[in-house]
Amino acid sequence: MAMKLNPYLTFNGNARQAMEHYQRVLGGDLRLSTFGEYGATEGVDPEGVMHAQLESEAGFTLMASDTGPGYDPVSGDRDSISISGPAADAEVMRRYFEALADGGSVTMPLQKQMWGDEFGMLVDRFGIPWMIDIGSE
Repeated sequence: MAMKLNPYLTFNGNARQAMEHYQRVLGGDLRLSTFGEYGATEGVDPEGVMHAQLESEAGFTLMASDTGPGYDPVSGDRDSISISGPAADAEVMRRYFEALADGGSVTMPLQKQMWGDEFGMLVDRFGIPWMIDIGSE
């Protein structure tokens, strides 16, 4: 099996909602495990997500969890997710941009840039920054 590098996001109680949203946007199979399923009850919500993994239709893997005891992250405070692809996938990538921006805020509209690609940035409804880059022909 080849090695993979996967983004792993941490949420403060809304990992399930975020990952279900990303599944609607990106498609694919989502697997969720709760803290309660593994017997964890002290300092955590038993219904909270201990681990989630989305394998998208495009082959992306996105992982996430809710916070554990004593950890209070600020979503998106240092990281962002980038999706880039060829012009042949422009229609799909534009749909990703619009769906991820729904309920969030566009920080740079998806438009042609000086380097020739179509590029845009947004922060989704869960506070996660995204960059979409559609390659030029």
